[in-house]
Amino acid sequence: MTEFGELLAKCEHTAFKLEFRDQYMTGDPGYLAWEAGDLAEAVRLYSEWTTTARTAIVRGVDMRRVRVVSEPVSTYIAFEHAVTPGVNLAAGEAIRWLPRHLASDLALPGNDVWVFDDRMVQFCHFAGDGAWVSNDETDDPATVTLCSSAFAAAWDRAIDHEGYRI
Repeated sequence: MTEFGELLAKCEHTAFKLEFRDQYMTGDPGYLAWEAGDLAEAVRLYSEWTTTARTAIVRGVDMRRVRVVSEPVSTYIAFEHAVTPGVNLAAGEAIRWLPRHLASDLALPGNDVWVFDDRMVQFCHFAGDGAWVSNDETDDPATVTLCSSAFAAAWDRAIDHEGYRI
């Protein structure tokens, strides 16, 4: 298994992510800070991600993310929406939201996935409670094509962060 940071460091043009879960790691310090009412601390706790993403973007990588979400949104998705400006957008990452009911006719992968330069994908596996379990990657052309096409379809249909209200 290749670490995400290594895959991103090798990435030259595009790093696209599809997210499908309505809850991730609710024991995460950033989530707990936000839940306690401290948005600034939550954003600060994700500064490492902001730096990582900004570094890739500065060297020319187009980073985009689509979050497929149920509506009404979960508390965790409300948290993600709240920290997105200070974490993802501050780095230069483009974020869109796709209400799940608008994705019913799209062929989407079964797990969260990063697509790097349309040549490699990394699947992210989570337990039922949202705890991270593992990642695995493949450069199988059919899998990469499926995930690239799924991202493009979801991106075209999704709503830009600035226009998505929860």
